[in-house]
Amino acid sequence: MVSPAQADPPDPAAKKKQLDSQIDQSKADLAAASDQLGTSVAAYNVADAKYKAVQARYAAAQGRLAAAKAADAVAASKLRVAERSLRAAVADVAAGERLIAEKKAVAGRAVRSAYQQQNSLVGLAIALRGASPADVATGMQVQRNVFGIQGNAITNLNNAQAQLVSKRAKVAKAEKAAEAARAEAARTVQQVTELTKQVAAERAEAAVVAQAKLVAFKAAEKEKITEQAQYNALLRERSRVEQILIARARAEKAAAARRKAAREKAEREKARKEGRPPRPVPDDREDNGRLSYPIKSYITSPFGMRFHPVLHYWKLHDGTDFGGGCGTPIRAAASGVITDRYYNGGYGNRVFISHGVIDGHSVTTVYNHLSRYKARVGERVSRGEIIGYVGTTGYSTGCHLHFMVYQDGRVVNPMKWL
Repeated sequence: MVSPAQADPPDPAAKKKQLDSQIDQSKADLAAASDQLGTSVAAYNVADAKYKAVQARYAAAQGRLAAAKAADAVAASKLRVAERSLRAAVADVAAGERLIAEKKAVAGRAVRSAYQQQNSLVGLAIALRGASPADVATGMQVQRNVFGIQGNAITNLNNAQAQLVSKRAKVAKAEKAAEAARAEAARTVQQVTELTKQVAAERAEAAVVAQAKLVAFKAAEKEKITEQAQYNALLRERSRVEQILIARARAEKAAAARRKAAREKAEREKARKEGRPPRPVPDDREDNGRLSYPIKSYITSPFGMRFHPVLHYWKLHDGTDFGGGCGTPIRAAASGVITDRYYNGGYGNRVFISHGVIDGHSVTTVYNHLSRYKARVGERVSRGEIIGYVGTTGYSTGCHLHFMVYQDGRVVNPMKWL
């Protein structure tokens, strides 16, 4: 184990090369899907993201509306309490005013009675009228009672007036509380109204976005089905071609074996006549046993398994893609015979060249998506001879050459032979 302090720092150049490779691979993966499919899926993803955003806003607006309604209920409750308190305070003041009026009346009568009874000769008057001592005592008690009533009435009146002041202060306070409650209730009602409108707008927008999302989803699904159908068609075409080329490879290898056997027989006969041992007879071989690049260009997508970015399954990219503008000449990778030339919905315009047996293997090269042909079926072509031109026919995302190599009838990595 190497401690972090001792470990070598990452090489920026190597890291960049790794990232560039990942980016190129991502581009190659995306190239496996048609432009329309990519556009449809991208449109659906945008619609889905927008729909989720609108749904979030709608949910938030609903939450705010619920909170506003709750606040409105609280404010309405406060308003009811404040108004009840105000009514009670007003009624209390009215009762106090009536009580004061009553106290004033009592006090008035007491004053008048006191005035009428406030006479130092009251006892004498009673006595002069022939009243008994008991009557005189009773008269004096009445006088004291009258003056007592007068004092109580005045005291009660003062108390009632003080209570009335307090009750009026409570009324003023209750009026302020009721006014504040009314203002708060008005605000919450306005907020509820505004949020109700906002929720309705968000709901309407959500409905529109949901419809757009549904349309985008259907379009993407349609393109996915088309993509799947195209891929299935490619598989059927590849299988069909493989069956033909496997049978052709057997025939070519058998013919090559017969030719070699004939050459060996001729060599043995010649060696016998010349009195020497027979020399080894080589297999059929095309030049150096390698293929030439069909166009001088860069590779945009190598041979190998790909994870489809939309359909989410692994598929074989059965050739090597070379970048090139439409109309770029395509040359034969080696000498051979044009065996097939036709259009296929997936591969577009195709040209097959049989190169015979090379290093013991039957080799056929295939050139796909051509814009037009140059060579004819049955024509023998030489290495480097123009056989057609780069195009974007068939299921293609742009001008390029999809170059394939069949070895003994089976598709293999072209770079093995280039």
